Amino acid sequence: MPDTSRLFFALWPDDETRQALARLSQSITAKGFKWVQPHNLHVTLVFLGAVNADTELLIKQSVADITAQPFTLTFDSLSYWNRPRILCLTSRQPVPNEAVGLVSALEAAVADCGLHTDTRPYIPHITLARHARYLPDVKIEPIVWRAEAFCLVESCSEPDGVCYKVRQQWPFIKPTVNPDQ
Repeated sequence: MPDTSRLFFALWPDDETRQALARLSQSITAKGFKWVQPHNLHVTLVFLGAVNADTELLIKQSVADITAQPFTLTFDSLSYWNRPRILCLTSRQPVPNEAVGLVSALEAAVADCGLHTDTRPYIPHITLARHARYLPDVKIEPIVWRAEAFCLVESCSEPDGVCYKVRQQWPFIKPTVNPDQ
């Protein structure tokens, strides 16, 4: 499809969380894995796929009023997913209701714009490596991720691989406008 962008909604880490994730990735020794670059680490909320500019604008307008309470995700487990061959950071904790509600609101907004999304239950995860062949035997310290905003992210193919670029970010709690000022 010409003139489309490959897009998804995600949680984007603050610098401290990104550094903790990078340290964790660097501490794992595994041969043959293709490690995700630290600047690309994120938590996907809803994958959109190829989206044209008009639909992207509709989607941005559709999600602008979505609100959510900030929530915390605790990533405390390494997982190996055989089908996509990825090593990812997951959580043994139940998914917070606020995260489930945010994903549902985003899916509904995207559906209203004519796009279809994945119907599997939402599982927050952070892909650390691709082309993984096994689960390394590593003990990890939990990484606590405080989420206060969601982003629309573009997946860009570049000579060195994929690079994710934040297109727009929305805070969960919208600033209130004081009519007296």
